[in-house]
Amino acid sequence: MSEQPISLKKGSEVTFTIDDAAYQGKGVGRINNIPIFVKNTAPGDVVKAMIIKKKKKFREANLIEVLEPSSKRITPTCKHATVCGGCNWQHVDYQTQLEFKRQHVADHITRIGKLPDVPVLSTLPSTNELHYRNKMEYSFGDRRWLTREEIQADEHIDDKGFAAGMHAPGRFDKILNLDECYLQEEISFKLLALVRDYAIEHGIEAYNPYKHVGFLRNLVVRTSHHTDDIMVNIVTNREDDELVKKIGDHILEHFPEVTTIVNNVNDTKSPVAEGRIEKIVFGPGYITDSIGPFRFQIHANAFFQTNTLQAERLYEVGRNFAEISEDDLVYDLYCGVGTLTLFLSEQAKHVVGIEINPVAIKNAEKNKLDNNVENVSFVTGDMKDTFNKEMLEKFGKPDVLITDPPRAGMHPDVIEELKELKVKRIVYISCNSSTQARDLEMLSDLYDVEEVKPVDMFPQTYHVESVAKLTLK
Repeated sequence: MSEQPISLKKGSEVTFTIDDAAYQGKGVGRINNIPIFVKNTAPGDVVKAMIIKKKKKFREANLIEVLEPSSKRITPTCKHATVCGGCNWQHVDYQTQLEFKRQHVADHITRIGKLPDVPVLSTLPSTNELHYRNKMEYSFGDRRWLTREEIQADEHIDDKGFAAGMHAPGRFDKILNLDECYLQEEISFKLLALVRDYAIEHGIEAYNPYKHVGFLRNLVVRTSHHTDDIMVNIVTNREDDELVKKIGDHILEHFPEVTTIVNNVNDTKSPVAEGRIEKIVFGPGYITDSIGPFRFQIHANAFFQTNTLQAERLYEVGRNFAEISEDDLVYDLYCGVGTLTLFLSEQAKHVVGIEINPVAIKNAEKNKLDNNVENVSFVTGDMKDTFNKEMLEKFGKPDVLITDPPRAGMHPDVIEELKELKVKRIVYISCNSSTQARDLEMLSDLYDVEEVKPVDMFPQTYHVESVAKLTLK
């Protein structure tokens, strides 16, 4: 008599072995050759899970129990790691995380880029596995995410009340009320706890996204690695200078090491922690940090690489791949506030940075001035429109080109312009190796992709940067 097939319907409980790590941090195993994706698992785990989503070619399941833990599994440092979503790989040892990231980049280069012979090197580890972020964006809310124990409890548990921490995964309206966090320096979470306690004690309401009421929306903490600067950005739903000053004074009373406090007023329904109005409550309104020999003023809403030490190592990989000489003209596409542009300027004759965001270019120009760099120019405009013959006539044909596009990758028009330009060397830095692989395939008829180096900017997560070295055939 043959065995009955295992049911993979929604609501079914199944037991199986996790045999691989999927790109978004989920573990994946197979039953009847159908992939089943489960959060908070590691390859080698034998798990019991419940099917929660049925698709034609795969299933998604919630973890019920780890029956036999993998040798790659460790106990997470943070008690919230399996719920928060901010550290979806904290239950996996760090060396294994690095290998997963290399495998994911290699898979994209081979499967999407159709470049199976390109060497994908080992992942460059982060200097710090924890406490590596220089910016944390916490949220306030009037509904908190219940723990598994509370949900399973016999008595009713009310989810209403003041909460401060991170948005629950996939929810804009509920906040995981944090008791600890290990992504930024310890003072970051202590500041959050202080403001939460003060708000509860004084009846200050948290923001409700449905009703668009409540005062406190976000607390953003920025720290500097190379100086002692600390910024606290209080994001509110409306202006109230007196109340913000009281919160600021309370912060300074308990944490006099804070060097600046700002208030961003976001009175729109947009969930961003950036205000239509920004006011300086205390101090200069910015912090200062460095990448290499270059110093940068970082304002509340300015972009700056989130992992300061690893950003420098990422740039070093890009600079080494570029093989810049003192006579080279370098183009830096999607240059942002010019951190990489300035970093490359020490080796090059001239560097041209191009960026669509005028605010970023304004910051880039100030960074250039503050660092007394003369061999750099910045251009504002959409890459597909600006990167053209007129610009080449103004600055000249580049010897080396660096591109660091957004997650969507490069526009096809930009790729066609690159193919016509035939730059000798291209370095492609990406935060999304799948779109990078797609673009590399489009360039591979004219360029040899010599090697790709993954760089871990975000330990404990599935995110990885990758740097590709291209030379003209």
